[in-house]
Amino acid sequence: MTTPSDKSLETPLRDYLTETQTLIDAELDRLLPAESVAPTQVHAAIRWSVFAGGKRFRPVLMRAVGLCFDASTDSLLHTACALEMIHTYSLIHDDLPSMDDDDLRRGRATCHIRFGEAIAILAGDALQTLAFKTISEDERLSAEQRVRLVAEIANAAGTPRGMVAGQAQDLEAESCEVASDELEEIHRLKTGALISAAARCGAIIADASDAELSVVSDYAGQLGLLFQITDDLLDVTASVETLGKTPGKDIRAAKATYPNLHGLDGARELAQQVHTRARATLDQLNRPTDSLHAIADYILHRSA
Repeated sequence: MTTPSDKSLETPLRDYLTETQTLIDAELDRLLPAESVAPTQVHAAIRWSVFAGGKRFRPVLMRAVGLCFDASTDSLLHTACALEMIHTYSLIHDDLPSMDDDDLRRGRATCHIRFGEAIAILAGDALQTLAFKTISEDERLSAEQRVRLVAEIANAAGTPRGMVAGQAQDLEAESCEVASDELEEIHRLKTGALISAAARCGAIIADASDAELSVVSDYAGQLGLLFQITDDLLDVTASVETLGKTPGKDIRAAKATYPNLHGLDGARELAQQVHTRARATLDQLNRPTDSLHAIADYILHRSA
């Protein structure tokens, strides 16, 4: 079994992450309106949030899955950017005073702190619509693929089985006793749905079979859960400098989290179990999956 301590895998993964982030940032710069284009404040807010130094995890995952099934990077690029637009819109709205009320994101002021609440809401709205515009106009993909991708991301971002539903359930669960299965359901929607969509979009563009798409879905579902468990752990254990956002917010807001429910040691053990399941799922694919294994390892051991 390959682990993050295996230097033969660490360097390729680090290089892949850097390469993908560079590709995505360059393409986002081309796709997003310049700050000088009216309405200038909205476009400035969009760029402030998009280029705040995110890890581009969803595009990284999407590209890794697509390449696993022999898709070209060019065919994946615009949809990967669209996923990052959706993700960033969700962060802008998530940070608003009416939601999680955060003033720090990715190491600097959140969008509403920098530009005001009204502009932040509009920036999020604009990013959501720009995402679907980007996919619908991508002539490197067939019309059928574009329709499937739009539906995939719309389902993952909205309700009743997507990110908006998960955020609503998360807000409702504040200061309430939440069982383990209820907590998993919240985070499979709030965090996991868009991560699963990223992986599935890569497979869709690569024309993976239905059986292969099912395996990718199972893997990504575990990956999304693992991402949230480690996120909850970092909220308790990481510093503001490492995390890039305000730590301890979940505790102060009385949110349902894995450390709150299971304790730190229990949450760490659960993360190990989910990581093992994610890696085991990939054994069903007769494809080169080293990068997908490495991504699971990276999430388990991430520090921010």
